[in-house]
Amino acid sequence: MTWFTELLQRPPVTFWDVVDIMIVSIVVYEVLKLIRGTHAVQMGIGIASLVGLFYVSRGLQLETLNWLIRNVVGYVVFAAIVLMQSDIRRALVLIGRAPYFRIFRQLDRQVPDADRIEELVGAAAALAAKRTGALMVIERSIGVRNYIESGIPLDAQLTYDLLVSIFQPTSPLHDGAVVIQNDRVAAAACFLPLTVNPRLGRELGSRHRAAIGLTEENDAVAIVVSEETGVISLVLGGAIERNLDPERLRERLAQLVLRRRGVDTPRPDYSLS
Repeated sequence: MTWFTELLQRPPVTFWDVVDIMIVSIVVYEVLKLIRGTHAVQMGIGIASLVGLFYVSRGLQLETLNWLIRNVVGYVVFAAIVLMQSDIRRALVLIGRAPYFRIFRQLDRQVPDADRIEELVGAAAALAAKRTGALMVIERSIGVRNYIESGIPLDAQLTYDLLVSIFQPTSPLHDGAVVIQNDRVAAAACFLPLTVNPRLGRELGSRHRAAIGLTEENDAVAIVVSEETGVISLVLGGAIERNLDPERLRERLAQLVLRRRGVDTPRPDYSLS
C-alpha cells in the first residue's frame, strides 16, 4: 500500500515532460522503422534478451550468471557495432539528409542538363538492345568522392560514344560503375557497396545489388542495364524501378536530376519486384 500511495503522489506532469516523452517516442519510432526488415532486428532482440536476463539474474540473486553477463556485455556492444556498421552508417546518412541540415549541404552542384540526359538515355537504350550490362551513377547533393577514388579517374565529357565504349565486354573498364559528377564522367570501373537487404529477389544480380547498396546510403540516382535480360532499371533511395523504356527513363531522369537547385525531389515509392 505504501508503494501504491507513493505512485499516486507523483509530481504533476509539466509541459516539458510531455515534450520529453514525445521526443523519445519519435526517436524510438524512427529507429524501429529504420531497422525494420534488416538483420538488425534479430540483433536488437538478442541484446534486449541479454538485458532482460541481467535484471532477472539480479532479482533472483543468480550471482554467477549476473557476473558473466556484466563481464560479457562490453564485448557485446563492440560486436554489435562491427556487425551493424552498415545499418549505423545508413542511419547517420539519413539523419544528415534531414531537412533541417539542408543548409550544410552543397546544393550548387552542377547536374546533367537535358542534352546530357539524352546521352544517358541513348547509351542505356543501345546497351539494353545488345544486352550489354551497365551501371551508371549520377551524383546529386551527397558526394560520392570515396567511390570515385575506388575506380579509374577519367574527368571526361559525358557522351553517348564514351558510355557505350566503356561498357563493351572487351573494354578493361566495363566491370564496375561509371560515376557522373558535375556533368562529367568522373571515373569508371568504380566499386560500390552491395546491399544486404534480405527482401530482394534472387533474380537481381551484382549490378542491381550494388546500385541498391549505394543508394541506400546516398541520394544518387543509378541506372542499371541487365546483361541477362537487357532490362533497364532505375534505383533511388534503395528502391528499384524496373522494365523502363527509353521514354520512361528520360521522364524519370528529368524529374530526379533536372530539378530546381536547392529543392529535393520527393522520394518515390518503388516496388522491389
